[in-house]
Amino acid sequence: MALKITADCINCDICEPECPNEAIWYDNKGQKTYVINPDLCTECVGFYDAPTCDKVCPIDCIIPDPERRETPDELLHKYKTIWQK
Repeated sequence: MALKITADCINCDICEPECPNEAIWYDNKGQKTYVINPDLCTECVGFYDAPTCDKVCPIDCIIPDPERRETPDELLHKYKTIWQK
C-alpha cells in the first residue's frame, strides 16, 4: 500500500530527498506538512528493501495509507510504470 504522512509531521525536511520516486513534497497551502502522492509511492519497491522515508523519520509519522492497499506485485507494477516513461 502507499504510505502517508500524518498531521504529526514536524517539517524536518528529512523524508523528501529520500524518496526515489519524488512522491513527497511540502504542502504549504493545505496541511502545511509534507505529503505523499499515493500514485507515485511504491514504498521504495524497485529501489530498496524498505521505505526509506519511514526509516529516516525522527517521529514516526509515516504510516501505511489504509485507503491505498496494494500488494507487493502491484507496487512493483507501479514502479515499472513510473520508470518506463
